[in-house]
Amino acid sequence: MVRLVGINHVAVQVGDLNEAIAFFRRIFDDVTLRGRSGGMAFVDLGDQFIAFEAVARPVSAGHYGLVVDDRDESVARARKAGAQLAGGHDFLDPWGNRWQVVDYRDVQFTKAPRILEGMALAQLEKSERALAELRAKGLAD
Repeated sequence: MVRLVGINHVAVQVGDLNEAIAFFRRIFDDVTLRGRSGGMAFVDLGDQFIAFEAVARPVSAGHYGLVVDDRDESVARARKAGAQLAGGHDFLDPWGNRWQVVDYRDVQFTKAPRILEGMALAQLEKSERALAELRAKGLAD
């Protein structure tokens, strides 16, 4: 049997690596680079990462869902950073990539307690709705 386990990273095309990193830093605190290689920069997400890939003609490829600790503040900061808002909690980056921010508390996606602790997010707890969804799949007590 071969099963999908998760996503290690997503590669997003951008026109300029430094501009992409600066854009994210205007919205999110503690944007840390895992590294750079060739035309790519890797933004750390604890045990995952986003790869920004600099290309001459970036192609926005749909939308990307980011799990955050404060959805409303993320949207407010995106607006302040000059991002075009697209729906209730989506925004566009300078290259047209659509980023949807969802609150960790409200989704099934779960980080292991040690990962949350290492990211200084140990206080995050799931909503009852998210826990019920996880329980229905046998993924929570």
